[in-house]
Amino acid sequence: MSDSIENNQMELGQIQQDFEQACAKARQLPDVDPSDLLDLYALYKQAVVGDASGPRPGILDLRKQAKFDAWAAIKGMPVTEAMQSYTRRINELIEELYE
Repeated sequence: MSDSIENNQMELGQIQQDFEQACAKARQLPDVDPSDLLDLYALYKQAVVGDASGPRPGILDLRKQAKFDAWAAIKGMPVTEAMQSYTRRINELIEELYE
């Protein structure tokens, strides 16, 4: 039983480490498509904060509304899944740069 818990903790540690490395890589990306940016924003917020909460930004702030809506759209996604999805998407974007 303790081996299973230890393996899960090691796996979680690796997911966290991969996520942190992806965050560092994300800062180095050149121009990224706005829809990709929204997806990345939502995954990052879900991984770091959890589910979107609070009121939706007002109609006069379309940028904040779009970001909030993207984040709210993945409500319920587990933190580890959000980390893995973010990491995967960053790696895909990097691969696309070098095609």
